[in-house]
Amino acid sequence: MKVKHRRTGKDMKLANAVTFMANERSRLDEAFAGDIIGIHNHGQLQIGDVLTEGEALIFKGIPYFAPELFSRARLRDPMKAKQLEKGLRQLGEEGAVQVFAPLLDNALLIGAVGQLQFEVVEHRLKAEYGVDAVFERAGIQTARWVTCPDANHLNEFVKANAARLAKDVDGNYAYLADSGVNLRLAQERWPKVQFHATREHGQQLG
Repeated sequence: MKVKHRRTGKDMKLANAVTFMANERSRLDEAFAGDIIGIHNHGQLQIGDVLTEGEALIFKGIPYFAPELFSRARLRDPMKAKQLEKGLRQLGEEGAVQVFAPLLDNALLIGAVGQLQFEVVEHRLKAEYGVDAVFERAGIQTARWVTCPDANHLNEFVKANAARLAKDVDGNYAYLADSGVNLRLAQERWPKVQFHATREHGQQLG
């Protein structure tokens, strides 16, 4: 069966879809509303993605909340740097954790709303990507996604605050504040810039 992946606009072929009942799985040729099915996925699908037979359907309402805990992953084996980056980016696209790439630093930041997320990511990195890493606090209190209708003004903001800015997995700018005071000062100094505490999953803010 071929379906349209609405986020990318590409056609996908669904093969070997399965349905679940307790711990049993069975191959599925037809599904109905309310059925839970499994589709083999190699990094193509993200939380909130829509698959249709061609209809231009888009669903919203899956929010990302600004993380309150930030860590950096420290490798036990430095030779696994590429696997670590690949694993974190894929987990970030999946929505298991939020991943930020600082503008002036190569070390990816992991943001979460609870400590359990770090433990899940640590386990999955080891089990699925062969990466043994420990997480160390990054000294950041919160993040806000930033937008501005004036592109030139946004560029000025980015240049002036590059040390505190990162991009998320969808390419959005995020301001990283080490305290509430720092965040308020930035908002006061740049009143034309909007600081967002939430965004839709997969959304590219304009």
